Amino acid sequence: MISFTPVPEQDMHLTQHTDYSLRVLIHLALHPDHLVTISEMAEFYGISRNHLVKVVHHLAKNDFVATVQGKNGGVRLAREPERVSIGAVVRCSEPNFHLVECFDPQKNRCAVTEVCTLGGILARAKAGFLAELDRYSLADAVRGGLPQRVNFRSGGLSG
Repeated sequence: MISFTPVPEQDMHLTQHTDYSLRVLIHLALHPDHLVTISEMAEFYGISRNHLVKVVHHLAKNDFVATVQGKNGGVRLAREPERVSIGAVVRCSEPNFHLVECFDPQKNRCAVTEVCTLGGILARAKAGFLAELDRYSLADAVRGGLPQRVNFRSGGLSG
């Protein structure tokens, strides 16, 4: 029998682009009554305006948001929050889900690919992760309305 030492729980990370995409959509869902500027979101989240320009462009190209140009322009959701799947946003925002080298046929140089079943195990785990995200909409992510300020590190609100 093989024994192993449990590994402490590790963080799993999505790309910064996906993180910012979700933040933009949440901000817009919390402000349905007006167009929101990229500068407003950058200031609220304390993140780079330049990054948000790229994120908003990507979200607009994929029909998650609509942009209005001009002096009184801004960004708004392109559809109701109930119709924005968290899973769809993550799939669209992540450049790939190559969890291990063998997931990318162009770069795979693994010597055990022919006999290894880890790829299948990880593929099923990835499918389960995305299926779980598909169960939720943007509306689910913003239940409760707009807090004054969320402190994700402590898990609570700050005034």
